[in-house]
Amino acid sequence: MSAQAPSAVILIRAERFTPNPSTAADNAFQSEAPAGEPDDVLAIRALAEMDALADALREVGVRVHVFADEDHTRPDSVFPNNWLSTHAGGNVAVYPMYASNRRHERRADVLEMLKSEYRVQTIIDYSGLVPDGIFLEGTGAMVLDHVSRVAYTARSYRADTHVLERFCTDFGYEPMAFEAVDSGGVPVYHTNVIACVGTDVALFALEMIPDERRREEVRERLTVQGRRVIEITEAQVREFAGNAVELCGRTPDGGRRYVMAMSARARRSLTQEQIAAIEESCEIVAVDIPTIELAGGSVRCMIAGVHLDHRPAGAEPELTEAVEAINEDNPVTPDGRFVGIPVG
Repeated sequence: MSAQAPSAVILIRAERFTPNPSTAADNAFQSEAPAGEPDDVLAIRALAEMDALADALREVGVRVHVFADEDHTRPDSVFPNNWLSTHAGGNVAVYPMYASNRRHERRADVLEMLKSEYRVQTIIDYSGLVPDGIFLEGTGAMVLDHVSRVAYTARSYRADTHVLERFCTDFGYEPMAFEAVDSGGVPVYHTNVIACVGTDVALFALEMIPDERRREEVRERLTVQGRRVIEITEAQVREFAGNAVELCGRTPDGGRRYVMAMSARARRSLTQEQIAAIEESCEIVAVDIPTIELAGGSVRCMIAGVHLDHRPAGAEPELTEAVEAINEDNPVTPDGRFVGIPVG
């Protein structure tokens, strides 16, 4: 399995999708739904886009886990990467969310699936920090370099550096925080709209880091392992060119197949030179998702990558004779002790 590019992903099929009014204040990429368009029509279009992304990823050999969500109180549940991240070695993180109506997007069934199908050792839940008013919205707030162990983070209400430090200590990353603003001085709400870090290539809007010294430090850190940095402009960021993610699929004969997943709108904003540079290391998989992009996020936001070891199909734990003897049918140890729950 690639350290940077996961071979499996989680998608949420949000059946009641709509742009979230609670996140519009600090999300400069969010748009209102077309005037007069019924909510059910908008939701139907969004579902078709979600299904198209799932199909496109399966087509290139990525394992896709889809969870349905019928809850109308979770308009942004299509973006699971904000509440969940997974990491090599069997580690999972759950995050504190800024918008109050996003905090119940966290799902026990998703975590149970991960524990049953993948090797999970530890789940660290930071959501208890919400009452303290500090937030870190997962791989929206952070863009993680899993190879060099760096967490690139644009400071915002959704990316508190105190939680960032705790995450980096717990998971073994180097925090690299910086200010990032648009041409009007508005802070970037999520790092993953301005940056995508792949194995051999990174898309990064370095021009949106106003501190020149910090900008060069970020550039140097990105290239220390020989990675090529493709600088994207603010105009391209507004077309979601930075909101992409590298995945590891499979060819029909089982070989590795690296892909860069992004929206069709994002791909159209790239120059031919930028596309050629990306395709030197991975092929681009682009899906048209204009309805979902109304919510201020794109393909990267829709994908929670699974960086965990997959359990072999049908694998059952090997039990010792002593352990096998302790079960509900015969709760007696080999030395004759009863270990079941007393009745009466």
